Amino acid sequence: MSYANSRIPQSAQHGIHERLDALVRKHLAEPFRKPITPWNREAFDFSLAGWDGKAPLILDAGCGVGHSSIQIARAHPDHWVIGVDQSQDRLERKKPYPDALMPRNLVFVRADLVDYWRLLDEAGLRLARHYILYPNPWPKIGHVARRWHAHPVFPFIPRLGGVLECRSNWDVYIQEMAAALSIALGREIRWESFPAEVPISPFERKYRDSGQTLYRLEVDLRGEPC
Repeated sequence: MSYANSRIPQSAQHGIHERLDALVRKHLAEPFRKPITPWNREAFDFSLAGWDGKAPLILDAGCGVGHSSIQIARAHPDHWVIGVDQSQDRLERKKPYPDALMPRNLVFVRADLVDYWRLLDEAGLRLARHYILYPNPWPKIGHVARRWHAHPVFPFIPRLGGVLECRSNWDVYIQEMAAALSIALGREIRWESFPAEVPISPFERKYRDSGQTLYRLEVDLRGEPC
């Protein structure tokens, strides 16, 4: 299959948004009081029902059809991997393995990340690894507050700990994520372009095969080198 027609997000914004610093500092200073819905609590409980309470936790946040979650689970067989997406349709799409070959250390759950991240924190749980792979970039200038790093839920992302990896095909998104994390952690966070020699998801393969430059950051939220 050819993916050569994939496009880079189109935006009139070509650098870090002028409001980003103020938004991040506001969200870090003020509590996020949005009520958590009962169905997200049920989804959270379901996602941990098969966990033994001991295996380190990995979250694939916004996992889409789940191919990335499968690769992550196969690479970390001693971890409990949770693939979360808000779309049941995406989660139910055919996976690259039959059920008999699916990793047993993996669960998919439909949930809103705005609630799911907060529920992890509410339960006192911390992550070993945390993936945010090709999130909706919300490229319009006026949509900056919808990007995860400028959203009121952002403070919960660094609070959950572990090694965070974010990838995007829009350099501005990664620049902003690095800037937001730098503010939250009080240290410079670096980002880079990378070749994606072994794509982790269909999106990554599509972008790579279209000749796009891909970007990522990886940071140990406990302050240790990755």
